[in-house]
Amino acid sequence: GLASCAALAQPMKRHGILTGPNGMTLYTFAKDQAHAGKSMCNGICAKNWPPYLAQASETATGSYGFVRRDDGRMQWAYDGKPLYFFIKDRKAGQMAGEGFKGLWHVVRP
Repeated sequence: GLASCAALAQPMKRHGILTGPNGMTLYTFAKDQAHAGKSMCNGICAKNWPPYLAQASETATGSYGFVRRDDGRMQWAYDGKPLYFFIKDRKAGQMAGEGFKGLWHVVRP
């Protein structure tokens, strides 16, 4: 049920793309360097591209990991690149951010 789904906050693969537990599409940002351990999307950027935040209690496995944001919060990463949602995606499965400004891309693991 929903409770077990919420507890498993690691990103999940759905229809060939990576999503949050809420089914919302996850993206990577071209300006983020893989394995740099930080996000280049802060301030206004992070309002439009909300970071997929992680709780300190969560553990990452395989290709998943974390980066520490400028504000000190932890953010999920895939292959070393921070993961984000897009504010214009209104419901699960939408991918309005794909290819945005040539910098944002849906994650297809």
